[in-house]
Amino acid sequence: MLRVTSVLRAFTALTLTFAAVAVVPATTAAATAQPTAPQPTALAVPDISLTNTKAHLQQFQAIANANGGNRRSTTAGYTASVTYVFDRLVAAGFTVTRQNCTSGCTSGAGPNVIADWPGGGDPNSVYMFGAHLDGVSAGPGINDNASGSATLLEIALTLAATNPSLTSRVRFAFWTDEEQGLNGSRFYANNLPSMERAKIKAYFNFDMVGSTNGGYFINRITSAPGQTLKAYYDSIGVQTEENTEGAGRSDDAPFNAIGVQTSGVAAGASRVKTAAQVAKWGGTQSAFDPCYHRACDTYPSNISDTVLNRAGDAAAYALWTLAAGTPATVVWSDTFETATGWTTNPAGTDTATLGLWERGVPQATNSSGAKQLAATISGTNDLVTGRLAGTSAGDYDIDGGTTSVRSPAITLPATGPLTLKLSWYLAHGSNATSADFFRVSVVHNGGTTALFTQPASATNRDAAWASGSWSLTSYAGQSVRILVEAADAGTASLVEAAVDDVVITQG
Repeated sequence: MLRVTSVLRAFTALTLTFAAVAVVPATTAAATAQPTAPQPTALAVPDISLTNTKAHLQQFQAIANANGGNRRSTTAGYTASVTYVFDRLVAAGFTVTRQNCTSGCTSGAGPNVIADWPGGGDPNSVYMFGAHLDGVSAGPGINDNASGSATLLEIALTLAATNPSLTSRVRFAFWTDEEQGLNGSRFYANNLPSMERAKIKAYFNFDMVGSTNGGYFINRITSAPGQTLKAYYDSIGVQTEENTEGAGRSDDAPFNAIGVQTSGVAAGASRVKTAAQVAKWGGTQSAFDPCYHRACDTYPSNISDTVLNRAGDAAAYALWTLAAGTPATVVWSDTFETATGWTTNPAGTDTATLGLWERGVPQATNSSGAKQLAATISGTNDLVTGRLAGTSAGDYDIDGGTTSVRSPAITLPATGPLTLKLSWYLAHGSNATSADFFRVSVVHNGGTTALFTQPASATNRDAAWASGSWSLTSYAGQSVRILVEAADAGTASLVEAAVDDVVITQG
């Protein structure tokens, strides 16, 4: 969150430079409508994984550690943060754009990251969720604001993994240069054409959502989007208050200035928690975040799991309540808790000598960070390249070439839309090459088609679950199989991969 003593430049007149902004292509102008007060939804809201959200925070901390201790918008730490978010959103199936801030931002500031979910919904009705991705130079910026970024990233990945039918479009934004004056979000908002602006029914902001002495604050709590967030906290018996400390100091302000309804969640910054707030929420009569804009804003010491977890679930409640419709029908799924007929080396051409795909309970390995995860997406089993840890991280990783595994035959319905979704990761050391890879393909009547390939590179990549989503509608009515491959195909290097929760849906 922007420090209150920072001098904010006056909001500029709206400049309608459409070419500078990544937005949904304009069709016809929508009437300016306000989101309605929260209504019951027939579609269950998923629980947002605290474990996964914290894994993103750990990655942001590692990025800061590797880049001078901070993630300021003009630094390599910010560039690495952009890459981390961008890559995971692309892998999950989002349409993602790096939007350069060509005016009004600090010289050298990195881009905004804008991600649209292509999962349907009314193109003239968009709900937008944003958090600033940058931090201050004093420290890693974990609560301010890796907490908001990690929360929205995990919600985006959950949206991709569950792929609900949508009544409205959903867009995520990760803003640059917030700490220098809300510059990235202002650039985006001020350059929205009027028709695109009218499509945004609400913008929700998430800034400092894991404060260790936290409160439960909602921006513009009496607005329709604010009431949607409040409805979630009411449902779990948590009292909320208006976010007076953060008013006008975060990325909802530029949207509010152009007439978009806004709200959001915050847990408090440097203001001292009152006795009444202590009685209501617990904690002490001290700063909500004692490490606000300081070097001690680190993971895990400066994050409250409880406050963070509730913020994620509140955001998901708003998204699913306002934008989601009837869930898609599950055609086929596998969580790997029982054997269902996956075949290793189905073509008999694999060259790997170790680290072959197998179903089982994985054991964690570490080498300059996590390389194999013991945590699965659900249950205790996954598909993994050599589930055992051994005495060193490389004992059971992929060696010598490619290993593949193929699903049993799956009969697809005659009509779509049909979507394949799964969770995956690829991990490798800095001695990997672009010849190493993770790949998902579909085997169909006409042959084998690659749906997604993640190449390795000569940089360290830690294991972190991501979600992917790909259309299978072209294969409607066919019997297909899903083929998963991973390879240590270049010079010998440490390579691990895993897959979990494979599902095919219709609708």
